[in-house]
Amino acid sequence: MSTLDANELERILALAVAAAEDAGRILLEHLGHLRREEITSKSIARDLVTAADVASERSIVTRLRREFPGHAIEAEEEVRDARGGDDELRWFLDPLDGTLNFVHELPAFAVSIGLYRGTTPLVGVVHAPRLGETFAARAGGGARLNGAPLRVSRCTSVGEAFLATGFPYRRAELANNNLGNFEAFFLEAREIRRMGSAAIDLAYVAAGRFDGFWELHLAPHDVAGPGLHETVRARLVR
Repeated sequence: MSTLDANELERILALAVAAAEDAGRILLEHLGHLRREEITSKSIARDLVTAADVASERSIVTRLRREFPGHAIEAEEEVRDARGGDDELRWFLDPLDGTLNFVHELPAFAVSIGLYRGTTPLVGVVHAPRLGETFAARAGGGARLNGAPLRVSRCTSVGEAFLATGFPYRRAELANNNLGNFEAFFLEAREIRRMGSAAIDLAYVAAGRFDGFWELHLAPHDVAGPGLHETVRARLVR
């Protein structure tokens, strides 16, 4: 198994950041200008996909195919390469995390990109274009926001915690739809927010803005970009 040293990971991270920021510019071009026919539903009405999601994903995929032709890609909308072995390098993409926020012109939406070797995270990027923030991390290199290093909260008790959560789109069909967990934390935690973007929630945990985050039924593309940092994973409320 060939290893990627720190210099190579930094190079890959820089390319991932550039891809995410290019995709973010595409999203901003669409923001507030979507026609009704450019907004459709997936399996249920509240799970939306837009022309912006697709354009963002195609931009990222095109760049990754060019720069890393040997890597596999698994994206939310159109691309899912066949699985390889345990040594496979695979990109997980969410071209627009927080689509409902985007449609309603709320600023909490992001492009999320993560590179894994098997189950090991190597590179992660969360770019929130409307907020002007890019969270970036590589294995062994820490996490940064617009180039500045991050650290997680020092909060140690739920009673003092400022938490974030989310709910699945198919919540009416699921026995465990997070309402019971929400009620328990709601009565004990200092406060809870629901941003509508798991990528932003996790990035905010890395930045110490939230003390913890939990959500059920997430897919790999939801968490691969912000889920790199061991510090973030250690702070997840389970």
